[in-house]
Amino acid sequence: MAPQSIKNPRQAWSVLIVSTLAFTVCFMVWMMFAVIGIPLKQTLGLNATEFGLLTAMPVLSGSLIRVPLGIWTDKYGGRIVMTVLMAITVPAIWFMALATAYWHFLVIGLVLGLAGGSFSVGTPYVARWFPRHRQGMAMGVFGAGNSGAAVNKFLAPALVVAFGWTMVPHVYAAIMLGALVLFWLFSHSDPAHLVPSNVRFVEQLAALKDPNVLKYCQYYSIVFGGYVALSLWMVQYYVGEFGLDIRIAALLAAAFSLPGGVLRAFGGILSDRFGAHQITWWVMWVSWICLFLLSYPQTEMTILTVDGQKTFNIGLNVYTFTVLMFILGIAWAFGKASVFKYISDEYPHNIGAISGIVGLAGGLGGFVLPIMFGALVDLTGIRSSAFMLMYGVVWVSLIWMYWTEVRKTELMGSKSKAFSLQG
Repeated sequence: MAPQSIKNPRQAWSVLIVSTLAFTVCFMVWMMFAVIGIPLKQTLGLNATEFGLLTAMPVLSGSLIRVPLGIWTDKYGGRIVMTVLMAITVPAIWFMALATAYWHFLVIGLVLGLAGGSFSVGTPYVARWFPRHRQGMAMGVFGAGNSGAAVNKFLAPALVVAFGWTMVPHVYAAIMLGALVLFWLFSHSDPAHLVPSNVRFVEQLAALKDPNVLKYCQYYSIVFGGYVALSLWMVQYYVGEFGLDIRIAALLAAAFSLPGGVLRAFGGILSDRFGAHQITWWVMWVSWICLFLLSYPQTEMTILTVDGQKTFNIGLNVYTFTVLMFILGIAWAFGKASVFKYISDEYPHNIGAISGIVGLAGGLGGFVLPIMFGALVDLTGIRSSAFMLMYGVVWVSLIWMYWTEVRKTELMGSKSKAFSLQG
């Protein structure tokens, strides 16, 4: 049977483009504290744990709202839900410039975090405009809005250096308002995409009893939760570990954030072609290797030789570190797309709710990890302990994936799916 074509191609592509733009702006706003948190840390005298909590507050609310947003998108449509969501964040962004106390930023951060929930709106919204064999591509293109984290690292440092950190909320509020207007003008609604449901929020969470949903939550807590956490953490890591200026630190940090967002679309295409399982398996192994190398702290080793004592310095320089982060960003871009390909394949009639649950897990990972990063630094004094933690989390996923999937699937050889597609 021939593949199904797109029913309304003009509207479908318009929805995809404008939704991706809206999500890029939302993600840029969601990651604000990755840059402005650095001058705030100095001004407010925060330790590493308090800084981690500050950066994580928007991630918390953005994560908790994901499941209801997915359900509301199924029921009311993505156009309405996305518009309301963006409108709510505009005043919160603007008023951040007026905050003075630590708790002010924590509270405003919770409201600001609603922008992060836009992913659970846009994913089912754009997916339903495309046939099943193109949904991986559509969700991947939309998910490329994660590159808003990199846009933030290009724009916010320039504003901070030129005008001070208070200019960032003012500019970002104006950008969000402009994106809101464009989204409303060029998006569309299709009543056929609505999923009438009287299922309550608590009942929807029953999907967590499905072991596959739990597994996808674990995968996504790495490829998305880890991406969010490191995007928030990397600028100050570069400043502290390598003594860089905030602008150079943000530019190098974008080497992780940018491919981690933009290449998600390519990951969706690969997932359509080779299947979610194979892409995710290789993503986990690449992550394991990169995180193992990134975990090694700067070490000075003294060895007694025949010629006396010799001292060796072992550790990553800034160039090797950035290359490894770049590779990790590419891997996680593919992984974010492949996890949602699993969902569209296995839960085609419940994409909104399931993607909301999995997105919640990923977002909670992005909330918990920065706080744990800060706590580990305060406890051990080792900055690379953040990567040690992520390395352990990847081990869990590799073991889980092996026992539930890999033992049942031939990844290579004449019977593999990739071989049959190429042959």
